[in-house]
Amino acid sequence: MNNKIIASLILLCVTAISQAAPFAKGDADAGKKIFDQHQCNSCHSNKLGGDGSAMFTRAEHKVKTAASLKTQITNCSTNLGLMLFEDDEENIGAYLNKNYYKFK
Repeated sequence: MNNKIIASLILLCVTAISQAAPFAKGDADAGKKIFDQHQCNSCHSNKLGGDGSAMFTRAEHKVKTAASLKTQITNCSTNLGLMLFEDDEENIGAYLNKNYYKFK
């Protein structure tokens, strides 16, 4: 019985650790620089008007989870041929999450 309790506690701790904050390894300041360097908001602005931030704040935005944000960043990078490294995408995710999405 004690072994089952200990095993359950270990599993619980491992699960909690594996569910760290999204983009925890990302640097939001570096992400903003990359975002600005590639003029991401100009593309968003062309699609939605304004300053482009409506891409993140509109009621019908597609991104509802940290995983879908990561996927969308990768899609944008791939579709536009930006050739971003995984670390760059993580940094952009940290920037967008900090300023718009607030995923936990």
